[in-house]
Amino acid sequence: MTKRLEATRFATTHWSVVHLAGRDQGSQARAALSELCEIYWYPIYAYVRRRGYAPPDAQDLTQAFFTRLIEKHDFTNASPERGRFRSYLVASMMHFIANDRAWRRRLKRGGGVVHLGLELETAEHRYTLEPRDEITPEDLFVRRWALTVLDRTMAALRNSYSSRSKGDLFDRLQPLLTGEADASHETLGHELGMNEGAVKVAMHRLRRRFGTMLREEIARTVSSEEEIDEEIRLLLEAIRRQR
Repeated sequence: MTKRLEATRFATTHWSVVHLAGRDQGSQARAALSELCEIYWYPIYAYVRRRGYAPPDAQDLTQAFFTRLIEKHDFTNASPERGRFRSYLVASMMHFIANDRAWRRRLKRGGGVVHLGLELETAEHRYTLEPRDEITPEDLFVRRWALTVLDRTMAALRNSYSSRSKGDLFDRLQPLLTGEADASHETLGHELGMNEGAVKVAMHRLRRRFGTMLREEIARTVSSEEEIDEEIRLLLEAIRRQR
Protein backbone atom coordinates (compact mmCIF):
# COMPACT_ATOMS: atom_id res chain seq x y z
CA MET A 1 0.00 0.00 0.00
CA THR A 2 1.40 3.37 -0.98
CA LYS A 3 1.69 6.15 1.56
CA ARG A 4 -1.01 8.08 -0.30
CA LEU A 5 -3.47 5.19 -0.17
CA GLU A 6 -2.64 4.54 3.46
CA ALA A 7 -3.23 8.19 4.33
CA THR A 8 -6.63 8.01 2.63
CA ARG A 9 -7.56 4.82 4.46
CA PHE A 10 -6.73 6.26 7.85
CA ALA A 11 -8.31 9.65 7.19
CA THR A 12 -11.51 8.82 9.11
CA THR A 13 -10.21 6.79 12.05
CA HIS A 14 -11.29 7.19 15.65
CA TRP A 15 -8.09 9.18 16.15
CA SER A 16 -9.14 11.65 13.47
CA VAL A 17 -12.48 12.11 15.25
CA VAL A 18 -10.67 12.87 18.51
CA HIS A 19 -8.35 15.34 16.81
CA LEU A 20 -11.27 17.06 15.08
CA ALA A 21 -13.05 17.38 18.42
CA GLY A 22 -9.90 18.78 19.97
CA ARG A 23 -9.71 21.54 17.37
CA ASP A 24 -13.37 22.15 16.63
CA GLN A 25 -16.24 22.40 19.12
CA GLY A 26 -18.88 22.54 16.38
CA SER A 27 -21.84 20.22 15.90
CA GLN A 28 -20.06 17.95 13.40
CA ALA A 29 -17.22 17.15 15.78
CA ARG A 30 -19.61 16.71 18.67
CA ALA A 31 -21.83 14.32 16.68
CA ALA A 32 -18.84 12.21 15.61
CA LEU A 33 -17.51 12.00 19.14
CA SER A 34 -20.96 11.17 20.50
CA GLU A 35 -21.11 8.23 18.09
CA LEU A 36 -17.83 6.90 19.47
CA CYS A 37 -19.24 7.14 22.98
CA GLU A 38 -22.38 5.27 21.98
CA ILE A 39 -20.28 2.51 20.40
CA TYR A 40 -17.83 1.94 23.23
CA TRP A 41 -19.64 2.88 26.42
CA TYR A 42 -20.33 -0.72 27.48
CA PRO A 43 -16.70 -1.92 27.45
CA ILE A 44 -15.94 1.04 29.72
CA TYR A 45 -18.90 0.24 32.00
CA ALA A 46 -17.78 -3.40 32.28
CA TYR A 47 -14.28 -2.22 33.12
CA VAL A 48 -15.56 0.02 35.93
CA ARG A 49 -17.81 -2.70 37.35
CA ARG A 50 -14.97 -5.20 37.38
CA ARG A 51 -12.94 -2.69 39.38
CA GLY A 52 -15.49 -3.13 42.15
CA TYR A 53 -17.84 -0.17 41.72
CA ALA A 54 -21.52 -0.76 42.47
CA PRO A 55 -23.94 -0.53 39.50
CA PRO A 56 -25.22 3.01 40.25
CA ASP A 57 -21.67 4.34 40.70
CA ALA A 58 -20.46 2.56 37.56
CA GLN A 59 -23.31 4.09 35.57
CA ASP A 60 -22.56 7.55 36.92
CA LEU A 61 -18.84 7.23 36.27
CA THR A 62 -19.39 6.01 32.72
CA GLN A 63 -21.83 8.80 32.00
CA ALA A 64 -19.56 11.43 33.53
CA PHE A 65 -16.47 10.14 31.73
CA PHE A 66 -17.99 10.35 28.27
CA THR A 67 -19.69 13.64 29.08
CA ARG A 68 -16.32 15.10 30.00
CA LEU A 69 -14.83 13.92 26.72
CA ILE A 70 -17.61 15.58 24.75
CA GLU A 71 -18.31 18.69 26.79
CA LYS A 72 -14.80 19.54 27.97
CA HIS A 73 -12.84 18.17 24.99
CA ASP A 74 -10.56 16.50 27.50
CA PHE A 75 -8.05 14.73 25.26
CA THR A 76 -4.97 14.79 27.44
CA ASN A 77 -2.26 12.55 25.98
CA ALA A 78 -4.44 11.72 22.96
CA SER A 79 -1.96 10.89 20.24
CA PRO A 80 -2.14 8.31 17.43
CA GLU A 81 1.58 7.78 17.88
CA ARG A 82 0.64 6.01 21.10
CA GLY A 83 -1.00 3.25 19.05
CA ARG A 84 -4.41 1.73 19.62
CA PHE A 85 -7.45 3.85 20.33
CA ARG A 86 -8.77 1.32 22.84
CA SER A 87 -5.56 1.69 24.86
CA TYR A 88 -6.04 5.44 24.95
CA LEU A 89 -9.67 5.09 26.01
CA VAL A 90 -9.07 2.73 28.93
CA ALA A 91 -6.01 4.74 30.07
CA SER A 92 -8.18 7.85 30.08
CA MET A 93 -10.80 6.06 32.16
CA MET A 94 -8.13 4.96 34.64
CA HIS A 95 -7.06 8.59 35.00
CA PHE A 96 -10.68 9.67 35.42
CA ILE A 97 -11.28 7.11 38.17
CA ALA A 98 -8.10 8.24 39.93
CA ASN A 99 -9.73 11.67 40.14
CA ASP A 100 -13.07 10.18 41.19
CA ARG A 101 -13.18 12.20 44.41
CA ALA A 102 -13.18 15.50 42.53
CA TRP A 103 -16.02 14.24 40.35
CA ARG A 104 -18.05 13.23 43.42
CA ARG A 105 -17.50 16.64 45.06
CA ARG A 106 -18.81 18.29 41.90
CA LEU A 107 -22.01 16.22 42.07
CA LYS A 108 -22.51 17.14 45.72
CA ARG A 109 -22.24 20.82 44.79
CA GLY A 110 -25.05 20.29 42.32
CA GLY A 111 -22.84 20.15 39.26
CA GLY A 112 -24.53 17.35 37.32
CA VAL A 113 -23.56 16.03 33.95
CA VAL A 114 -25.24 16.34 30.58
CA HIS A 115 -26.96 13.05 29.79
CA LEU A 116 -25.84 11.49 26.53
CA GLY A 117 -28.64 8.99 26.03
CA LEU A 118 -26.36 5.98 26.62
CA GLU A 119 -28.31 2.77 27.22
CA LEU A 120 -27.07 2.55 30.78
CA GLU A 121 -30.33 1.03 31.97
CA THR A 122 -29.35 -2.17 30.12
CA ALA A 123 -25.76 -2.14 31.36
CA GLU A 124 -26.17 -4.19 34.53
CA HIS A 125 -28.23 -6.86 32.80
CA ARG A 126 -25.48 -7.22 30.22
CA TYR A 127 -22.87 -7.32 32.94
CA THR A 128 -24.64 -10.18 34.78
CA LEU A 129 -24.12 -12.26 31.62
CA GLU A 130 -20.34 -11.85 31.77
CA PRO A 131 -18.41 -15.03 32.65
CA ARG A 132 -17.72 -15.31 36.38
CA ASP A 133 -13.99 -15.79 35.98
CA GLU A 134 -10.93 -14.10 37.44
CA ILE A 135 -10.36 -11.88 34.44
CA THR A 136 -8.88 -8.48 35.25
CA PRO A 137 -10.76 -5.23 34.52
CA GLU A 138 -8.29 -4.47 31.73
CA ASP A 139 -8.75 -7.88 30.08
CA LEU A 140 -12.53 -7.65 30.41
CA PHE A 141 -12.40 -4.28 28.66
CA VAL A 142 -10.41 -5.81 25.79
CA ARG A 143 -12.86 -8.73 25.56
CA ARG A 144 -15.87 -6.44 25.34
CA TRP A 145 -14.04 -4.15 22.91
CA ALA A 146 -13.32 -7.16 20.69
CA LEU A 147 -16.95 -8.27 20.72
CA THR A 148 -18.06 -4.73 19.92
CA VAL A 149 -15.75 -4.61 16.91
CA LEU A 150 -17.02 -7.99 15.69
CA ASP A 151 -20.65 -6.96 16.17
CA ARG A 152 -20.10 -3.79 14.18
CA THR A 153 -18.36 -5.71 11.41
CA MET A 154 -21.16 -8.26 11.22
CA ALA A 155 -23.81 -5.53 11.13
CA ALA A 156 -21.99 -3.74 8.32
CA LEU A 157 -21.64 -7.04 6.44
CA ARG A 158 -25.36 -7.74 6.71
CA ASN A 159 -26.18 -4.22 5.51
CA SER A 160 -23.91 -4.81 2.53
CA TYR A 161 -25.81 -7.97 1.61
CA SER A 162 -29.21 -6.40 2.27
CA SER A 163 -28.39 -3.48 -0.03
CA ARG A 164 -28.03 -6.02 -2.82
CA SER A 165 -31.26 -7.83 -1.86
CA LYS A 166 -29.27 -10.74 -0.41
CA GLY A 167 -30.24 -10.34 3.23
CA ASP A 168 -31.90 -13.78 3.33
CA LEU A 169 -28.77 -15.42 1.94
CA PHE A 170 -26.67 -13.72 4.60
CA ASP A 171 -29.02 -14.82 7.38
CA ARG A 172 -28.73 -18.45 6.29
CA LEU A 173 -24.96 -18.41 5.86
CA GLN A 174 -24.01 -16.34 8.92
CA PRO A 175 -24.38 -19.25 11.42
CA LEU A 176 -21.75 -21.15 9.42
CA LEU A 177 -19.48 -18.11 9.39
CA THR A 178 -19.69 -17.69 13.16
CA GLY A 179 -19.61 -21.41 13.96
CA GLU A 180 -23.10 -21.37 15.47
CA ALA A 181 -24.30 -24.08 13.05
CA ASP A 182 -22.72 -26.89 11.08
CA ALA A 183 -25.26 -27.59 8.35
CA SER A 184 -23.77 -29.14 5.24
CA HIS A 185 -23.46 -27.18 2.02
CA GLU A 186 -25.78 -29.72 0.42
CA THR A 187 -28.48 -29.18 3.06
CA LEU A 188 -28.22 -25.41 2.75
CA GLY A 189 -28.37 -25.73 -1.00
CA HIS A 190 -31.71 -27.54 -0.81
CA GLU A 191 -33.06 -24.88 1.56
CA LEU A 192 -31.83 -22.00 -0.59
CA GLY A 193 -32.60 -23.49 -3.96
CA MET A 194 -28.89 -23.59 -4.87
CA ASN A 195 -26.58 -26.41 -5.79
CA GLU A 196 -23.79 -27.42 -3.43
CA GLY A 197 -21.09 -25.75 -5.51
CA ALA A 198 -22.95 -22.44 -5.50
CA VAL A 199 -23.27 -22.57 -1.72
CA LYS A 200 -19.52 -23.17 -1.37
CA VAL A 201 -18.81 -20.17 -3.60
CA ALA A 202 -21.25 -18.03 -1.60
CA MET A 203 -19.57 -19.06 1.67
CA HIS A 204 -16.14 -18.30 0.26
CA ARG A 205 -17.28 -14.83 -0.78
CA LEU A 206 -18.90 -14.23 2.60
CA ARG A 207 -15.73 -15.18 4.49
CA ARG A 208 -13.57 -13.07 2.20
CA ARG A 209 -15.89 -10.08 2.54
CA PHE A 210 -16.02 -10.50 6.32
CA GLY A 211 -12.22 -10.53 6.47
CA THR A 212 -12.02 -7.38 4.39
CA MET A 213 -14.61 -5.54 6.46
CA LEU A 214 -13.01 -6.64 9.73
CA ARG A 215 -9.72 -5.14 8.58
CA GLU A 216 -11.55 -1.93 7.64
CA GLU A 217 -13.16 -1.75 11.08
CA ILE A 218 -9.87 -2.43 12.84
CA ALA A 219 -8.17 0.20 10.69
CA ARG A 220 -10.44 2.80 12.26
CA THR A 221 -9.05 1.98 15.72
CA VAL A 222 -5.30 2.05 15.01
CA SER A 223 -2.98 4.59 13.49
CA SER A 224 -1.07 2.59 10.88
CA GLU A 225 -1.38 -0.36 8.52
CA GLU A 226 1.29 -2.27 10.40
CA GLU A 227 -0.87 -2.49 13.53
CA ILE A 228 -3.89 -4.11 11.87
CA ASP A 229 -2.71 -7.74 11.81
CA GLU A 230 -1.50 -7.59 15.41
CA GLU A 231 -4.76 -6.04 16.55
CA ILE A 232 -6.78 -8.73 14.78
CA ARG A 233 -4.64 -11.39 16.45
CA LEU A 234 -5.29 -9.87 19.88
CA LEU A 235 -8.99 -9.50 19.10
CA LEU A 236 -9.38 -13.17 18.15
CA GLU A 237 -7.34 -14.22 21.17
CA ALA A 238 -9.67 -12.25 23.45
CA ILE A 239 -12.69 -13.95 21.88
CA ARG A 240 -11.18 -17.44 22.23
CA ARG A 241 -10.46 -16.87 25.93
CA GLN A 242 -14.18 -16.30 26.48
CA ARG A 243 -15.16 -19.70 25.11
